[in-house]
Amino acid sequence: MKAYATSSEAMKALKSKGYTADFNLHPEWLECPALDLKLKPEEFHVDEIHRFEGMNDPDDSEVLFAISSTTGAKGLLIDAYGAYSDSLSPEMIRKLRIDTATKH
Repeated sequence: MKAYATSSEAMKALKSKGYTADFNLHPEWLECPALDLKLKPEEFHVDEIHRFEGMNDPDDSEVLFAISSTTGAKGLLIDAYGAYSDSLSPEMIRKLRIDTATKH
């Protein structure tokens, strides 16, 4: 997996690889409103995880997930690092593996 210097660099590269949908995180599923799609943990795969830390503030961090669904949709999920981990279902936490994200 390639390491990217910034999240915008990673997003541009991943979009060029077909990860064009924008996913939103919910406690028990991922949603892509543009595709009218809701995905339970068993309906998607995390292809890549990239974690970026803020230059001036470690709390200003985010995680970028490259997601592919069993329906063929590919897209990105951006999450402030750990911001929603407390509200996620155990299945979503296992699927996203937030604690093992690659640091940049």
